[in-house]
Amino acid sequence: MTLAAVGGCGAGGQTADTGQQAEDSAALLPVILAGTKADSILVDKSDRTLILYKADEEIARYTNIRFGNTPQGHKRFEGDERTPEGRYTINGRNPGSSYHLSLRISYPNAADRSYAEAKGKSPGGDIFIHGQPNGRDGAPIASDWTDGCIALSNAEIQQIWNVVPDGAVITIQP
Repeated sequence: MTLAAVGGCGAGGQTADTGQQAEDSAALLPVILAGTKADSILVDKSDRTLILYKADEEIARYTNIRFGNTPQGHKRFEGDERTPEGRYTINGRNPGSSYHLSLRISYPNAADRSYAEAKGKSPGGDIFIHGQPNGRDGAPIASDWTDGCIALSNAEIQQIWNVVPDGAVITIQP
């Protein structure tokens, strides 16, 4: 499913790391055999890794990924700037997002909605895996900067976009 343009994730334009252009990081991308598709994703927030799997075999690993401005803890409410933790699916893609490509994560699930409703709040939504803000040149933003999304370099999200189909399971662990 392709989504309409949304700007849901973060405050682009934060502090940038100095160094090579984002596109130069393409040389550092994992090698994935042509035609390979991932069926699951593991995100480890404490290790700052995103790992793609096919039939329980690792096919690619990305490091130094970025999260919401408040990276520790599970997302509970809209505006808490946390990245969710738990098991979700990739349930859409947005080639016209405010960030270089984005894959939608199925947050909130029923448990997330129930918890937020019991507290009289909204669980939020529009959580994606995405690249850097459109129009941004240079190295990827060096600190946690999203409103709860998972951010990578543009070269990394391009590769992930091509390998991860809708319906892939994503597990985000603390």
